[in-house]
Amino acid sequence: MILCCGEALIDMLPKDEGFIPHAGGAVFNTAIALGRLGAPAGFFSGLSNDLFGTKLAHVLEESRVETGFCARSNRPTTLAFVTLTNGQAQYAFYDENTAGRLLAADDLPALPADVQALFFGGISLVNEPAAETYAALMAREAPSRVTMLDPNIRPGFITDPETYRARIDRMLALADIVKLSDEDLHWLEGPGEVTDLARGLLARGPKVVFITKGAEGAHAITATQDRFVASQRVTVADTVGAGDTFNAGVLAALHRAGALTKDAVLTDAILDAALDLGARAAAVTVSRAGANPPWEHEL
Repeated sequence: MILCCGEALIDMLPKDEGFIPHAGGAVFNTAIALGRLGAPAGFFSGLSNDLFGTKLAHVLEESRVETGFCARSNRPTTLAFVTLTNGQAQYAFYDENTAGRLLAADDLPALPADVQALFFGGISLVNEPAAETYAALMAREAPSRVTMLDPNIRPGFITDPETYRARIDRMLALADIVKLSDEDLHWLEGPGEVTDLARGLLARGPKVVFITKGAEGAHAITATQDRFVASQRVTVADTVGAGDTFNAGVLAALHRAGALTKDAVLTDAILDAALDLGARAAAVTVSRAGANPPWEHEL
């Protein structure tokens, strides 16, 4: 099983003069996409018992994602109001005192042996106590299980950049797999050539860094490899969930290849398969409104 650890929230998507609720959250979207791609997927988060939390759990289960690891509470669900400019999503988060935000160390689950890998990321890594709870889980499990990190950086949501950067640096050093957009890479590392910056991250511990470059395509970079896949051309509805779906494609492909182990050798063929599935799955997601990842049969 691949356990996705992070936020579940309600995206309030614009429609006419108002908004409509849609299940979302970066890590939630990755879990949904994994389940739909046929990978064994689980989800860990602080999940509310309110109307929205019940909806989130239902959507996970419909997409074949195990929800038994979640810490349930009566606190409210996080809301994210989305605005679109030329198809690009911007977010305003309402996260105070929510089930996800107040996730604590006592909520961490014991993990069975069949959990091969853990995925972390999103806004869940910004605010305490949840951010430190996820960091503690990664530190606990990284020595024995594959870990993947995608910070999915939202600068407007980060109120303490110094603390946030320090946390991400610690998690980068623990991760086997890192994924960043080119914008995220430059926010963390400053200006420079993508491959050089990615190899600077590799020197801190990861085995492979995936870099997505929007409509251009994506790289998989190791100490000796730089594999690339071009994005598929589609009519873009919006970009909500594109990177999250890419992550799921990468993890699903690595699972299929038997490469979600600490000692796996990431050959060119394995990296190419991961890039290909990530790009194809993300192309479907951007072709329709909201974060609506494809099922395996749609590819």
